[in-house]
Parts: sequence; C-alpha cells; structure tokens
Amino acid sequence: MRLIPTKVHGMLDYISGVFFAISPWVLGFATGDAAQWVPIILGGMAIVYSVFTDYELGLVRRLPMPVHLTLDVLSGVVMAASPWLFGFADRVYLPHVVFGIIEIGAGLFTQRAPYAARSTR
Repeated sequence: MRLIPTKVHGMLDYISGVFFAISPWVLGFATGDAAQWVPIILGGMAIVYSVFTDYELGLVRRLPMPVHLTLDVLSGVVMAASPWLFGFADRVYLPHVVFGIIEIGAGLFTQRAPYAARSTR
C-alpha cells in the first residue's frame, strides 16, 4: 500500500538529504572515516537525484519516479548495512540503521506517479 504522496516524498527527500549530510556533526560521529562519509555521500546523492526526478519538487524532471524510489530503497539498504560493510559498527551504527530504514520505507510506501500524472490517466 503506497500511502505517501509524491509531493510529500519530495519534501522529505530534500529535508532528509540535508539532515543525513549534517548528521555526523549533529549526532557526534564526525571522525573523518566511513561513519561520517556514508551519510554525507548518500544524503548528497539523494538531493541530486531528487533534483532530477519527475515529480512535483523535481527541477529538471528527467528521472522517472519508479527509478527514484528504487534508488531510495537501494541507498537505504547501503545506509543500514554500512556500519558492518565498512567496519565501524563497534563505534556507531544506530543513526545509519535508522536512516536506512526510513529511506527504505519511503521508497516502498510512496506512490509511484505524481498526482498530476495519475489524474490525467
């Protein structure tokens, strides 16, 4: 069941992308290693592909919404698994797991077409 409208998802994309990128400093794990760089890189990537997504808050609108949602899920899996993939789980893991689960959930529970596209069908 896809409950999240694409417009709301777009707002969440930009907000969460920025928060992921600044989280190492806000949450105190900015140590210069993978624990810091994973959310910075994935947050930045989320903002970039959101700019290019064909939905209400996309600026360039070239990336289809289903592709965007797939990228969200894949990015969420990487984020959630990163503490063990990159070997920093002994120091910090909870923010990465929570961010990953949120991103996976957003990808799975967002409508696959913007409202305007659904209403013209």
